Amino acid sequence: MANIRLIRRRIRGIQNIAKITRAMEMIAASKMRKAQERGLAGRPYSEKITQVIASLAAMPQEKGANPLLMGRDDPKRIAVVHITPDRGLSGGLVSNMNRKAASFILGEGLPTSVVAVGRKGLEFMRRTSQDVVAEFTNLGDKPSLLQTLPISRIVIDDFISGKVDAVYLAYVRFVSMAVQAPVVQKLLPVTPAPAVSGLTAEYLFEPKAAEVLSALLPRFVEMQVYHSILESIASEQSARMMAMRNATDNAEELITDLTLVYNKARQESITTELLDIIGGAAALA
Repeated sequence: MANIRLIRRRIRGIQNIAKITRAMEMIAASKMRKAQERGLAGRPYSEKITQVIASLAAMPQEKGANPLLMGRDDPKRIAVVHITPDRGLSGGLVSNMNRKAASFILGEGLPTSVVAVGRKGLEFMRRTSQDVVAEFTNLGDKPSLLQTLPISRIVIDDFISGKVDAVYLAYVRFVSMAVQAPVVQKLLPVTPAPAVSGLTAEYLFEPKAAEVLSALLPRFVEMQVYHSILESIASEQSARMMAMRNATDNAEELITDLTLVYNKARQESITTELLDIIGGAAALA
């Protein structure tokens, strides 16, 4: 009977866990949809500013005028903005992103400054003895552009001052609910997208084009950082939703298996009691 009570207690505990994971799955699904909506809302602005910068950079008199466009031939030091979640329970998303960033840093073979955005990435970079120059945690599930501006300002200032020769963004790109891709892409120096022939609009700039370019490039960097964080949040919630769904399914399978074990144990117990009763009756007769 003690074994039966133990199995019943375990089934009850797993049922409680399944309720929690199901609720976490629903919460993650709701947050993922909101993160997707925020990312899509800012996409037209990002596309347009990219087109304008491409047109400005294509002008011969403007090339090389802005320090954010000037690459270094022999880089001595790089910076990586490493974006990860603050919390776990998101499957292999955090470990995949940390592995991608570590592989990139080792592959570059240069001294690296790390700007850690998110507690999980910060812990990993400290554990691997990386040079963490700034940390940003607890941005929440709905960060504003204003909250992310200090991140952009740090990397822009370090690049212009010559402390670093290139800046890279390491984040998880949202592909679909089932797929999240860790990526590392160059942020600085800014490489303007090539203008599409026949589709390039003609702009009249007031004040001069060089001044407009100087004002737009920092905004472009800020939007790149902000959208990377939004992509990472959408990926985090999607991965958490899938992880909690798998956990719920596994819990239900385990409950089914334990229920079979419980029923067999009850049948054995009842059979043993019946045999004891029949044996006692036979002894009395």
